[in-house]
Amino acid sequence: MKILLAAINAKYIHSNLAVYSLRAYANEFAKQIEIAEFSINQPKEEILEQIYKKRADILCFSCYIWNLELIEDIMYDFHQLCPQVPIWLGGPEVSYETEAFLQKHPEAAGVMVGEGEETFLMLCRYYQKRQSGFCQAEEELAQIDGIVFQRNGGGLLRTKPRLPMELSRIPFYCQQTEIFANRIIYYESSRGCPFSCSYCLSSVDRALRFREIGLVKKELSFFLEQKVRQVKFVDRTFNCSHSHAQEIWRFIRDHDNGITNFHFEISADLLTEEELLLLSQMRPGLIQLEIGVQSTNEPTIRAIHRSMQLERLKEVVVKIRQGGNIHQHLDLIAGLPYEDYPAFRRSFNEIYALRPEQLQLGFLKVLKGSYLYEHSGEYEMIYHKKPPYEVLATKWMSYEELLLIRQAEEMLEVYYNSGQYAVTMQWMEKLFSDAYAMYQALGAFYEKNGYFGMSHSRLRRCEILLEFLKSERGISQKQQTLFEEALTFDLYLRENCKSRPAWAPSASEWKMQTKKYCRNRTQQHLEPFHYDFLSEEAQQGSGFLEYRKEPVWIRFDYEERNPLNRRAKAERISVCEDAEEKSREG
Repeated sequence: MKILLAAINAKYIHSNLAVYSLRAYANEFAKQIEIAEFSINQPKEEILEQIYKKRADILCFSCYIWNLELIEDIMYDFHQLCPQVPIWLGGPEVSYETEAFLQKHPEAAGVMVGEGEETFLMLCRYYQKRQSGFCQAEEELAQIDGIVFQRNGGGLLRTKPRLPMELSRIPFYCQQTEIFANRIIYYESSRGCPFSCSYCLSSVDRALRFREIGLVKKELSFFLEQKVRQVKFVDRTFNCSHSHAQEIWRFIRDHDNGITNFHFEISADLLTEEELLLLSQMRPGLIQLEIGVQSTNEPTIRAIHRSMQLERLKEVVVKIRQGGNIHQHLDLIAGLPYEDYPAFRRSFNEIYALRPEQLQLGFLKVLKGSYLYEHSGEYEMIYHKKPPYEVLATKWMSYEELLLIRQAEEMLEVYYNSGQYAVTMQWMEKLFSDAYAMYQALGAFYEKNGYFGMSHSRLRRCEILLEFLKSERGISQKQQTLFEEALTFDLYLRENCKSRPAWAPSASEWKMQTKKYCRNRTQQHLEPFHYDFLSEEAQQGSGFLEYRKEPVWIRFDYEERNPLNRRAKAERISVCEDAEEKSREG
């Protein structure tokens, strides 16, 4: 008997924790279970071919909003080719309204509802008995908790719900890291969530459970010994237990290998002063924090049942940022109840002002099983009827307004979250009433000129910014010079550019200085600026910088990068006059 666990991930760099956890728990069948991971970016025909060639006796799919439609197509085609192979599905996207899904897809044998480890093991044992001829199919199948399946004579049968399991009973899924090379490794130390956010399925599972801390430390030690690049905790609110979070954070701090990065999703307002002190002791780049804000609009926060002290959250985010050692990723959601366009704009500006390393602007997904799904009619929500069920309009926000937010979101991704235009955007903001207005205006400019949907180089993105500033903001020649130098600074802050921007002077003009002050010209770059972007005045950003007749020389060192944003070390260099004389003589 051969069982194939198929996972179709959103990106190649992702891995699917669920299928590895299923195989680990069904260890007695480990030799008979094979895992096949794919990406939604692969052609459907290619995935179907590879699954077919595995010659599985049982096929199982892990279903999420990003892959369900693709799985439905592949499942149908596979069933036509191999009607004798039972197809089972599991995951959040089929664990709600399961009967309707199976009625739509008679080619599926059944669905594992909710938590799947014990259910999958029981199915493995069932099919082993069936293959050996030791059981009557339907009677035995009906004894397995946590499934809905197609009955032989037609119709469906839902068995008893499966009770939440002890998390520590699941064996460690990762015995070798080679299969995860160049990919994100996911890990969970808890399941369930104590909160009741109405847009989230985690609120449905209120059975909060923690993996035994001794096991967690042992398993994290394996990742550290293997020097994996990143371990991403999938715990829904990692710090909901202070003792659990602190124990893990202390362990990570004390066993840092200088390479591995750990990602946590937390509630910032829950952090204590003791925990903030602990976080301040982490190596720069050792951990990163994802903080779900979603909205700062008080009626919205109440309506979505968020438990959040907004002022404390802001205070914590600022303290962590001042420490300069932790990457912070803050989340907002557009399309929530009671948040109209002006209220969303205020939410955006409030959170943008905290200057996180990333500001993720997402759009509400009306997930089956969630509170908002049940109340979507009351809130007059119009949303896509197919995954990912993204909102199109609500009682408070029109489709046209959401389209404007989408434009701003794309510009935010390109010009802020990429971290490639940080200096330029700092000065651009001064030309607008607020940050949201800047990104929205830039998005409108992209649409007007047909720039959306095109692949642009980084240098081209800079040129578009200059076009925008000149045509839409009417900047003066002096301001144009500032922005041109800011863009040049941004370009070299991230990489030793092979191509110079058209507005910048030729680097050959200071060839002698470069030779003298850059010991490794492939890993260092020297550039003169007439605006001092490293000055205290520039850091405070109180007003536009003054043009300097005598240039400020900046050396960019790519061997010393900031671990939070990957920017090169930039430092002022005092260029000696004799070097300048030799340059002129040459």
